[in-house]
Amino acid sequence: MNAHSPIPVTVLTGYLGSGKTTLLNRILSENHGRRYAVIVNEFGEIGIDNDLIVESDEEIYEMNNGCVCCTVRGDLIRTVEGLMRRPGRFDAILVETTGLADPAPVAQTFFMDDDVRAKTKLDAVVALVDAKHLPLRLKDSREAEDQIAFADVVVLNKADLVTPDELAAVEATVRAINPTARIHRTERAAVSLDAVLDRGAFDLKRVLENDPHFLDDHDHDHAHDHDHDHHDHDHRHDAASPIHDVTVRSVSLRGGEMDSRKFFPWIEKVTQMEGPNILRLKGIIAFRDDPDRYVIQGVHMIIEGDHQRPWKDDEKHESRLVFIGRDLDAEKLRKSFEACQAA
Repeated sequence: MNAHSPIPVTVLTGYLGSGKTTLLNRILSENHGRRYAVIVNEFGEIGIDNDLIVESDEEIYEMNNGCVCCTVRGDLIRTVEGLMRRPGRFDAILVETTGLADPAPVAQTFFMDDDVRAKTKLDAVVALVDAKHLPLRLKDSREAEDQIAFADVVVLNKADLVTPDELAAVEATVRAINPTARIHRTERAAVSLDAVLDRGAFDLKRVLENDPHFLDDHDHDHAHDHDHDHHDHDHRHDAASPIHDVTVRSVSLRGGEMDSRKFFPWIEKVTQMEGPNILRLKGIIAFRDDPDRYVIQGVHMIIEGDHQRPWKDDEKHESRLVFIGRDLDAEKLRKSFEACQAA
């Protein structure tokens, strides 16, 4: 990686007990040959073995596997800037959020702040979920649902502690909250680091490569499995029904070629008015008289889009847009989206 290319940042969410600490400890101690910087909210919680710490300048601890670890003291941006001043930098940054935190403001920091954005780029939001305790979490906490809704990757951990039927129901619940995330079932947070890091989920050039089913229909009746390459998936869980009546829902819109003069004012208006309710949005738009696919994505009210690549000859010029959020008026979104189509 050259000195000027932005460092990818992964935001890690999940409740206490979901396996975040296990995962972070693996990154800070395993011999994986890569250098990660891990920013934690509470260094004490991780309980790092002192034999693994090579040197410390109080704020930043260097590990003997080449990684570094530091605590968020106050301002996340300041912490990141402190890390970026270190010589012989690292390949990626992982930011752990506290169990109760809404990941959106953390993601927005990397999505928005110009100084941070010049040096780093938001790579993906990863949610660790405890398969055994998720049903309880969803009953008593809105944050648990938001963390799943917001994630690009969901690590469904402690899968060995539930029955196959319970696991299928938990997975169906995750799907109902977030139809586009990739799901990995794990025990003891033993997910391969490649599945979590360098996903490019916020990279407009790669946003759809990671989600080959993005253009499929996202019906909640059948739990789509995005991880066909993942050997420990059991494909017999299509019939499982979610364990929880979700308040977060996804609205999947489909249309033909759009009129750019109608579409852009519409998406601006929707995100301004519905922003607090929209956790994530992702779309691929075909514009009339434009040979390129236009990819768009957003977090709350912040939205960005760019031309991706030319449409291939065998591709149907159709537009797709998925909103994930609360209290979304699906019918109104559908009608107003269709009204942006080119005449």
